[in-house]
Amino acid sequence: MALRPVQLNIKAVDGPAVGRFWAQALGWNLFRPGVTTYVGPSAELVWPDPVGVGIDIVPVPEPKTATKNRVHLDLATTSAAHQTELVARLKALGATPVDVGQGADVPFTVLADPEGNEFCVLEPREIHRDTGPIAVMVVDCADPRAMARFWGEAVDWPLHEVTDDHALFRSPKGVGPYLEFLRTPDVKTVPDRIHLDLLPYPGDDKEAEVARLRTLGAVDLDVGQGDVPWTCLTDPEGHEFCVLVPS
Repeated sequence: MALRPVQLNIKAVDGPAVGRFWAQALGWNLFRPGVTTYVGPSAELVWPDPVGVGIDIVPVPEPKTATKNRVHLDLATTSAAHQTELVARLKALGATPVDVGQGADVPFTVLADPEGNEFCVLEPREIHRDTGPIAVMVVDCADPRAMARFWGEAVDWPLHEVTDDHALFRSPKGVGPYLEFLRTPDVKTVPDRIHLDLLPYPGDDKEAEVARLRTLGAVDLDVGQGDVPWTCLTDPEGHEFCVLVPS
């Protein structure tokens, strides 16, 4: 039994506008299957995507606070020229430069989407040559080794590397983005605007998976979701995530 990350959930006041930004930023397509806005790589709505991890934008009334998100995307580039072009194009789409303490000498560029969600445009890296436009989904944490233990049991993505500074996972298919738990000094103080959504495989029991996660250290989370088919949880460091129902 195991779960697979299938989408990144982003809360937004103007979901369609944020969806348009990310669709244009990634060169993906935008779909409105209901109240949410879904961005994925396929020409038609395919969920879950067999290769990538989609983005599901959920409308909420509250704007983002000044607090830095503890989950963000790193975007891949193929050359220095591509990095420069992509940063310029993203700014034209509404992205703004932000200072998260990265300093002046880093090789990547930190931007925020139109509602202030931070992301990075990375310099070319060989490890990201086959990820697609999203290189890494990054989660800030205090203890990458502890996160490696929990998430290594929670999902079916193999652990590629773990150190005191980070833990790195990737789909067993060897394609799509990496999932990284990155050690940072920040302390979690507010619910995040971005979280992972996980999905059981066909034939697996969602409630059994949720029970298994609780034995690993996950805790039930009430965000006012009411009677919904998915289950909201937090990992041992308080990162929110949801376990969805297979469609």
